[in-house]
Amino acid sequence: MIEPGALAPGWAEVVEPWWHGAHALRARLSERESAGATLYPPDPWRALRLTPLDQVRVVILGQDPYHGPGQAEGLAFSVPKGIKPPPSLRNLLAEWSRDLSLPLPPSGHLGAWACHGVLLLNTVLTVEDGRPAAHARWGWESLTDALIRRASEHQAPKAFLLWGAHAQAKSALVDARRHLVLQANHPSPLAARRPPIPFLGCGHFGLAQAWLAEQGRVIDWRLPAQAPVL
Repeated sequence: MIEPGALAPGWAEVVEPWWHGAHALRARLSERESAGATLYPPDPWRALRLTPLDQVRVVILGQDPYHGPGQAEGLAFSVPKGIKPPPSLRNLLAEWSRDLSLPLPPSGHLGAWACHGVLLLNTVLTVEDGRPAAHARWGWESLTDALIRRASEHQAPKAFLLWGAHAQAKSALVDARRHLVLQANHPSPLAARRPPIPFLGCGHFGLAQAWLAEQGRVIDWRLPAQAPVL
């Protein structure tokens, strides 16, 4: 079980007291590891290591990590360089490319976004091999609620991109008077083209970029041609 350790500035004050009090969750994670379960990702805290609170411009909420070998890397929707993007990520990148008129990247690794102020946060931080949502309702949700609330309370304006029911359930935690809240269906193939707000064609990347520019907070959505591993 990985301890939070050193986090980017602004997050430890939320994570540390929560982690020390999360006895039931920690016990269940330890039990599953002792039973031989393979837990993903290797570092559940990676989003909170790469993106300091005062640099957050955009918050993208995922559900739980990918449950296939080598896919999850602690950043919502992102996969390591060399791993084939899953369907949801392919749709996400297709909309990003269409919306911003950018070529599709050679990799599904989104670490460049994380380093440019995009908090790629899953609502549940761990999963088990081959068992999607295995750790849902184990207690992670109370932490991610607190993190989203902290991001909303922080003074700098941010865009919250809430795709799908799990993410949209967090909308009440965000002060929509100060921040931009954009909602659409999840980018998964089952929902990306369906009403009420299809993900494909939603234009959220461009809308967030334009709104942040009005607030004096530039967002760089580009992904490197050869994405570095961060």
